[in-house]
Amino acid sequence: MNRKTLIQIHLIAAAFFTPALVIIAISGGLYLLGIKGSVSYTELPVPANVTFNAQANDLEAEMQTLLSQLNIEHTFEYVKVSGNTFITRPTTRTFYEIKAKEGALTVAKASPSVQKRLIELHKGHGPLLFKDFQKFMAAALLLILLTGTWLGLSATGLRTTTSISISAGLVIFVVLGFLL
Repeated sequence: MNRKTLIQIHLIAAAFFTPALVIIAISGGLYLLGIKGSVSYTELPVPANVTFNAQANDLEAEMQTLLSQLNIEHTFEYVKVSGNTFITRPTTRTFYEIKAKEGALTVAKASPSVQKRLIELHKGHGPLLFKDFQKFMAAALLLILLTGTWLGLSATGLRTTTSISISAGLVIFVVLGFLL
């Protein structure tokens, strides 16, 4: 592959993924600064005759049955299990959290703020199709970084700057990540 084609691939991939990467960088940075967003929970009344089998083989169907018993129309892709808590996913939009403990059943409607929705996307808790997009974006990011580095190292005028930058980045990563 010639240099001009590689530059075009690098630029197209970088430009295409820039909006998503900027949003992810901003939301991740805000998260690290303690701005994590919030979730507003509304506990729903659960009549005594409503049942939920936490051991069901098909938790998605069991969850849909529970929500139907409560007259709730809600579409979700899968159920996340955390101990006695069952959460409909994705959590990047309104979701439901069910707690089944010692015969007691609580159901809460959860509404995440915009920042929390972005964090949930960042963590991979979004729709399954978006998770596939994130996998593709991760591969593309590697391509962007590796082609950019290769382009810098292969250009005589950029080789020294690129080498120093790579070395400094590696040293800082190792020192901050493993030695401190």
